[in-house]
Amino acid sequence: MKAVDTNVLVRFLVNDDPRQAGRVRNRLKQAEAEGEVLFVPLLVLLETLWVLESAYDVGRTEILDSLDDLLLLPVLRIEEAAMVRRLTSVARQTSTGLADLLIGLAAQRAGCDGVLTFDKQASKSELFELLG
Repeated sequence: MKAVDTNVLVRFLVNDDPRQAGRVRNRLKQAEAEGEVLFVPLLVLLETLWVLESAYDVGRTEILDSLDDLLLLPVLRIEEAAMVRRLTSVARQTSTGLADLLIGLAAQRAGCDGVLTFDKQASKSELFELLG
C-alpha cells in the first residue's frame, strides 16, 4: 500500500496546478481500476486542514464538505476514518479551529480528558484546557 502526502491531497482538492491535479486524478483512477487502496495518514489530514485554511483561504464548510467527499472515496483509506467523520460532524456545530478540533478529538480518542494549551480560542472548546 502507498500513502499520499499533503501536497497530493491539496492539488486534488484545490486544482491550483492543473497538471499535477490531473496526475493525482489519473493515479486515483489507476488505483481504483487495480483494486489498490491509498493510505491517508491523520497527520496529512491535519496539515491539509491547516494549508487549506491558511494558505488557500478555503471556507470551513467547503473544507468539511471536501473531507466528507474524501471519506466516500473507496480508493482512499483514511486513518481514523470514524474520528474524521466525527470531526466533520462536530465542526459543523462549533467554531473551534479545524486543526485544533482534530487534535482534541485525537487526544480524546487516545483516552485523554483534555489538551493543555495556551491558545485562548481553542480553550473555549471542552476538548481543551487553558494552561495558565
